Amino acid sequence: MRNIRDLDAIDRAIIEELRQDARLSNTELAHRVRLTPAPCLRRVKRLEQEGIITGYHAKVDPAAAGRSFEVTVAVEVTVNDQRSLEEFESAVAALEEVVEVRRVFGSPDYILRVLVADVGEYERFQTTKFLRLPGVSRTISHQTMKLVKQEW
Repeated sequence: MRNIRDLDAIDRAIIEELRQDARLSNTELAHRVRLTPAPCLRRVKRLEQEGIITGYHAKVDPAAAGRSFEVTVAVEVTVNDQRSLEEFESAVAALEEVVEVRRVFGSPDYILRVLVADVGEYERFQTTKFLRLPGVSRTISHQTMKLVKQEW
């Protein structure tokens, strides 16, 4: 797969415009990147086929969705064989409250983003779902005070 840095200036401009507003019409996108609509659409389709553009998403206000309490959770696991790690990853990814899972180098082993309604719901999530997953040895939770910047 090609890297964004390997693309020409027009492809990078298309990506940036769509990153800022994925709902742009092809006509408007073409105008912004100084192309006619047909070649602009061909470029977008190629970027999708090459896996550079991987999808289009709606940003939903967490408060409007009843999930305004965000917690970052550092997780250490007791297992280190590939099969057990894959089972843990599959189980944690299946939890609705978990919106992001990252396996990281060093300690902790994983960093999670969890979105729930409030502290009580987070406590229920921790005790009735998350801590029951196999291999979880230690967690450290940090409540988000304020989202300062979010991109990509």
